[in-house]
Amino acid sequence: MKRNFASTVFVFAIFIIWQCIAMKMNAAYILPSPVQILQKLWEVRVPLFTVHLPYTMSVTFIGLAISIVLGLFLAVIMDMSENVERMLYPVVIASQTIPTTALAPLFVLWFGYSIWSKVLVTILMTFFPITITVFDGFQSTKREMEELMQSFNASRSDIFLKLKIPNAMPYFFSAIKMAIPMSIIGAAIGEWLGAQEGLGYYSKRMMTQLDGAGVFAPIVLLSAVAMVIVGIISVIERAAVPWRKEL
Repeated sequence: MKRNFASTVFVFAIFIIWQCIAMKMNAAYILPSPVQILQKLWEVRVPLFTVHLPYTMSVTFIGLAISIVLGLFLAVIMDMSENVERMLYPVVIASQTIPTTALAPLFVLWFGYSIWSKVLVTILMTFFPITITVFDGFQSTKREMEELMQSFNASRSDIFLKLKIPNAMPYFFSAIKMAIPMSIIGAAIGEWLGAQEGLGYYSKRMMTQLDGAGVFAPIVLLSAVAMVIVGIISVIERAAVPWRKEL
């Protein structure tokens, strides 16, 4: 409780300031107050929690799972070969220079309003931090430790499995915690640009009706879900990587 006291006070202060500004403006279609957003969440809880949230989460988890597999594969092969690294690293960087909002409409044209157009947007936004962060974890392995294992006739696979993977585990969990919010944002962007359900679609629909609280309600819900998932990953990390604080 002592550790979280300062952050709790800070969050409450932001909400109080937000509430005062919204009440002063008295224009809910532009800036709804936190109370109005919570009221809206309660009013539309049934469609949000039974239809739109499950759809957005399915997009998020499918895209994140594919990104993890793709990111780990690219990180491993780049660590294994410098030639592969020189070939792929610029391509991975270049993939992030293309605006997502420019590609998302193309994905909709190619795949229609199916789930895969949104999944591709999510993958495009999330595989990069996983690839780069895990690759940096492999590369951060101390050369002295590799030489020590080689002196004991350790094979290249032994060094990778027993030294590089444990060393990269904290980096992997950091990458996952970065990728989770980005995957949710990617899913929402894909739904915003072309979908028939999902929290991004619902927010866009409320905007056309000038319902400010309706626009913010799914955003607040997505933020809460992202924080819960990151918290779960943090708990798993503390159990799986107990040596992280020693790094």
